[in-house]
Amino acid sequence: MPRVLVDAAAVPADRGALIRYVDGLVAALHQAGTDLVVVCQRAEAERYQRLAPSARVVPGPVAITNRAARLAWEQTGVPLLARQTGAEAIHAPYYSMPLRSGLPTVVTVHDVTWFTEPEQHSPARAAFFRSATRTAVRHARRVIVPSKATRDELVRVLSADPTRIDVAYHGVDLAQFHPPSEDEVRRAAIRCGLRGQPYVAFLGNLDPRKNVPNLIRGFAAAVKRLETPPALVLGGGVHEDDVDAACREVEATVRVIRPGYLRAPDLPGFLGGALVVAFPSRGEGFGMPVLEAMACGAAVLTSHRTSLPEVGGDAVAYTEPDADSIADALGELLASSDRRRQLQEAGRARAREFTWEASAEAHLNSYQRAIE
Repeated sequence: MPRVLVDAAAVPADRGALIRYVDGLVAALHQAGTDLVVVCQRAEAERYQRLAPSARVVPGPVAITNRAARLAWEQTGVPLLARQTGAEAIHAPYYSMPLRSGLPTVVTVHDVTWFTEPEQHSPARAAFFRSATRTAVRHARRVIVPSKATRDELVRVLSADPTRIDVAYHGVDLAQFHPPSEDEVRRAAIRCGLRGQPYVAFLGNLDPRKNVPNLIRGFAAAVKRLETPPALVLGGGVHEDDVDAACREVEATVRVIRPGYLRAPDLPGFLGGALVVAFPSRGEGFGMPVLEAMACGAAVLTSHRTSLPEVGGDAVAYTEPDADSIADALGELLASSDRRRQLQEAGRARAREFTWEASAEAHLNSYQRAIE
């Protein structure tokens, strides 16, 4: 089995689903017996050693907590470490890669909305990730993507060579994401200040692509005639201006709660305790919140865009991303406890199909192809 250096320092600490990707992958690669070198931020070294006890974990310099310094170190420090540790390949799990490593490099490209929906991102971020993606497509020995939809978009938008792209679905940690106990539901409700009120949940960053303003408007329309409407709880992310504006539009008639980032132990209770988990994104490379919500036994509503049907299959309800469609689909789910129970059962079964063991196997196959 080849020795592979995984650059875990590349993933920003505030990118929740991406951190779970790298953590889940590293742990599964360790379980598969991979000869693994993990480069990480100093503050994360102990955690990665626990996740992969047999791996050689190398903390990077203190300075790489700064993004610019990390990108510079990626070009020089990572290749040097790879040579010093005898790595046969480098895996860059977050778009950017060292250009002159002298080793086969595999890059994970998570989504292509930087090209297809640039208006949903800040101009500076979109420009950076477009450049990094083009570089990966041109120079990486293999490109890993988390869905067939992302592979197809890379081929369509950048004329990428499909024979150099490997699809590796993410997994879900069923020990962390599980149908919650009553106590877990109660603790999450207290954390969100719900005071016993039923709720619809959203979990993720509140950037424009996640379509939260239309979720807020659609939710308000769906519950406006209910005698005792549920709350809408927006977990995670930062408060974008358009989210604030949408809240002001509806605040006289509905309750929107924004608890901010939730602790990992709170997530099963938060997701599994919701009437519905709504994730009507305009597009995803994979859709980790949908998978994690299904694993927690939630009835999930998502959009029929990009990769989301690959994750949800027939186990979730779908909507178009406009507010009127969200209102109709959400209203139907809130009106039917039988439909919600059906989705809860189907979602749990569907989530068990996505394992980190299978993801690690797909990554290992990609590493081997890069080296050959």
